[in-house]
Amino acid sequence: MKILITGICGFVGYNLAKRLLSSIEGVKICGIDSLIRSGTEVNRTKLLSLGCRLFHGDVRQPSDFENLPEADWVIDAAANPSVLAGLDGRSSSRQVIEHNLLGTVNTLEFCRRNRAGLILLSTSRVYSISKLSQLPLQEAPSRFVLDSLAALPNGVSTEGIREGFSTEAPVSLYGATKLSSEILALEYSHAFGFPVWINRCGVLAGAGQFGTAEQGIFSYWIHAWHSQRPLRYIGFNGSGHQVRDAFHPADLGDLLIRQLRKPGPAENNRIWNLGGGAENAMSLAELSTWCAHRFGPREVERDPSLRPYDLPWVIIDSAAARNHWSWKPTVDLESILEEIALHAGEQPDWMTKCGV
Repeated sequence: MKILITGICGFVGYNLAKRLLSSIEGVKICGIDSLIRSGTEVNRTKLLSLGCRLFHGDVRQPSDFENLPEADWVIDAAANPSVLAGLDGRSSSRQVIEHNLLGTVNTLEFCRRNRAGLILLSTSRVYSISKLSQLPLQEAPSRFVLDSLAALPNGVSTEGIREGFSTEAPVSLYGATKLSSEILALEYSHAFGFPVWINRCGVLAGAGQFGTAEQGIFSYWIHAWHSQRPLRYIGFNGSGHQVRDAFHPADLGDLLIRQLRKPGPAENNRIWNLGGGAENAMSLAELSTWCAHRFGPREVERDPSLRPYDLPWVIIDSAAARNHWSWKPTVDLESILEEIALHAGEQPDWMTKCGV
């Protein structure tokens, strides 16, 4: 099996390449990466040592796909993954669209020419921000919890958000580009007859992740705590009670292996929520308590002002993937946090290396 991974030198692309190489006999992996993000060069060196064939290129440029070798499957892991992309001063709105949508178009054209299947890594951020903001919540001592006695909208339960939840705008520029990519991928699959799987990922977390808080809050918080960088509870009265769940890229890789082995005819249900679920969920305040026990206490500033797209409660329900693929996360939250903490101890200047 020949697999092309876009964004292969990123945190997710690198970890997927490692997982596939160790799990699929005879697999050949090549990848394309622009290397524009700080930290990717570290993964590039590791991937070369594993025998991956790497191409320096930008998914926004159609010509950069012309000399790539044929592939049976493409895993699209290239994106600007920040929900604040286009608003944060680090990237423009046009750059977000070019990276996350036009990059998908060029990837789909590669699949069409090579009759290659596509696994598109999408995001839980395709779900409606206004609808998520209106969920009935109660404030427990250390976190927000869903009010199970209140009337809940379609696609949500105490177990989390399901695939049927609203994708009504606004979803952020980032979410809009990924939702548009999903639609295009399904249309290309129908028009040109190659298989497509779409995975709406929640918060991926693990050692070696680089980025800002809105790209990987668990890794960011632990590294910032360890290196004594300033930390703030933003919004929601500065309580730190906002909740997210996390899952490990190794678990994502296990699901992708199942999808790679089942090309078959197109199926009606090709969109899957993937996340850690309620068992792997934690508030920022609870993460601070964990960090205090692990590294020692410190103060966290309280900033009640809300940023665009901030949400108090997002937990991903992966029941559909569990029932269809016999998949569930195997790496628990404690193991994920400890893995990141060990990495922070081994790489105390990691955030500087990653340009944060």
